[in-house]
Amino acid sequence: MKINELKVKRANIFDEMKKFAEEHEKDGILNAEDTAKYSEYEKQIEELTNSIKRVEREEAMSKELKATNAPMLNDPQEPVKDERAEKNAKYKNAVLDWIRSHMTVVKDELNIGTDSEGGYLVPEEWESKLQKKLEEMEVMRKLCHVIKTEGKHNIPIKTSDPTAAWMDEGEALTFSDPAFGNITLDAYKLGAGCKITEELLADNAYNIEDEVITLLAEAIAKKEEDAFLNGNGSKKPTGLLDATKGATQIETTTFKADDLINLVYAVKRPYRKNGVFLMNDKTVALVRKFKDGNQQYIWQPSLVAGEPDRLLGYPIYTSPYFPEQTDDKALVAFGDFNKAYWIGDRGPRSFQRLNEVFAVNGMVGLMTKQRVDGKIVDNEAVKVLVKKVATTTPTTSTTP
Repeated sequence: MKINELKVKRANIFDEMKKFAEEHEKDGILNAEDTAKYSEYEKQIEELTNSIKRVEREEAMSKELKATNAPMLNDPQEPVKDERAEKNAKYKNAVLDWIRSHMTVVKDELNIGTDSEGGYLVPEEWESKLQKKLEEMEVMRKLCHVIKTEGKHNIPIKTSDPTAAWMDEGEALTFSDPAFGNITLDAYKLGAGCKITEELLADNAYNIEDEVITLLAEAIAKKEEDAFLNGNGSKKPTGLLDATKGATQIETTTFKADDLINLVYAVKRPYRKNGVFLMNDKTVALVRKFKDGNQQYIWQPSLVAGEPDRLLGYPIYTSPYFPEQTDDKALVAFGDFNKAYWIGDRGPRSFQRLNEVFAVNGMVGLMTKQRVDGKIVDNEAVKVLVKKVATTTPTTSTTP
């Protein structure tokens, strides 16, 4: 008997047993004869349960034996080949050979990664390492939302809120939908280069891969971080601190502990939950001296290695590209950067080898190109404190 038939039979007997108990029990009790009959039902259910388990074991063993008896197409001593990983490894080695020797005869593997401008796409493994390096070197990539795009990426943003109203009894509520607009992440081209001596390129024992990735990551990180903070949107991303298209600014003519408290509470509660401070290192030196009304420092140094220091209970991050303390410039930014600012990486990066430019110095240039954009997508998520020059009203005196 099949397992489903056994289960149906067991269910039917169970229903009969319940019905029998309901019909014969008095005050919840069965007499001796009815109890014996009830026990027979229980015994049948137990036997059917054992039969179901036995059939299930048989089916499991049958599947296992069928798998064992199937013809083996691969040597059990050899791992199954990952064709994609194999192709990536061949391509990476071909790029390495090309960088080292600039062979005029290009290997077949490189044909799959030809760039339209005469270079070659960065191997996947290098791309991953380079991305990780950028996240380590850049504060903005660490704090903000980073996505991969293949074309222009439209991000819907709410431009108006739904309304609510008090109503009389029986009065109809007029519904209004929130309006949404779009912010487009485009792609601006960023080129970064480094120089390596011909001797190092020719030395097969030298780990040229890590050296190239580190040098290029340093060059990219400097330009990106500056643009993500201070860019004006012309041939580069629009920065978080842009006066017109960046985060909302809160003005102050002073800079003291009270201003930081006001900044924190200018950000709505849902965003404060994941809020962090961002400022220049020189501003940090000033903020570390701020005290509360009890003359206690509001700065809280980290007690755990690798964890950021805290200010008013929130983590603090610094960037050398955040403005120093200057009038009409941003002092401190606070909020949920992941919600506020999005970074869009468009497509893969590419390599080019420059042979003639630095040949007189016995060096070879390596250049990578990438396309990237960044924009504020939620103006409520981050606020920026800006120090403005205090204006004084000139006094006029009258002579008698």
